[in-house]
Amino acid sequence: MTVTPTILPTTPARADAASVPGVVRVVRPDDAAPRPLILASPHSGRDYRPELCAATRVPVEQLRRSEDAYVDQLIEGAAGSGASLVCALFPRVFIDANRARGELDPAMFRDRAGLQVDPASRRVACGLGVIPRVGADGQALYRGRLQSQEASSRLSTYYAPYHAALAQLIAETREVFGFAVVMDMHSMPEHSAPGVDFVLGDRFGQSCDPRVTMAIEAGLRGQGYVAVRNTPYAGGYTTEHYGKPATGVHVIQIEINRGLYLHEPRVTPTAGFEMFREKIQRFIYETAHHDWACLSPS
Repeated sequence: MTVTPTILPTTPARADAASVPGVVRVVRPDDAAPRPLILASPHSGRDYRPELCAATRVPVEQLRRSEDAYVDQLIEGAAGSGASLVCALFPRVFIDANRARGELDPAMFRDRAGLQVDPASRRVACGLGVIPRVGADGQALYRGRLQSQEASSRLSTYYAPYHAALAQLIAETREVFGFAVVMDMHSMPEHSAPGVDFVLGDRFGQSCDPRVTMAIEAGLRGQGYVAVRNTPYAGGYTTEHYGKPATGVHVIQIEINRGLYLHEPRVTPTAGFEMFREKIQRFIYETAHHDWACLSPS
């Protein structure tokens, strides 16, 4: 039986055939005029399956603090604006889709059979690799070391289908338009950027054409929000791996200040959630209908 926390009532759009139950949800545009925009949410999953929870020493209520909680619901209506949507359904605390596949901490495992481990990164050193060692509060997640087979299983069951779905959407969009714009949607703790509503991460201009960042920044500021670039979040694996402006793939990470819509300790929406969601939907519509002809290959 799946352990799933109570969430907001919503009427989700029909999932695409590329969706995998309990793993990834894909929604393509539901109108006759698709746009070259893709929204991705790798960290809003909340399908806490017992087999994943069994090895942890932390209750689900605390595990949920690692989520980009309800970001998937904030962007739910993207398909109605002509954009495509891909959301991870599995919890970030068990497998982080915004990390490289090999960002593993070998010290977490009793053996290394079959493990392909990249050179140590700062994220792994902090316990936040593709299989996190610690939760949002810095607490150790596991009672003991895991079997290497656990890593292989999570990567094949969750990580691989998510990235296959995202890569497929990017390829299809680029085939139609000659380019693709990906907004990788996240949320950030309120205290991480005081006075800032949104942080736009474009790897300091490397993951997307600067006109993409400018247009998104202008759209947010036009709604009265404070938006800054790359500090303290310049982008993660998704921007690094997929963001290749020279090939027509433009990726920008968008961090939303949780204080705008979430009671962080309880991981529950605030009274202003619906109003904020409406503003996000308007921002998505305007971004999808922006004139992106400047990105077309010559």
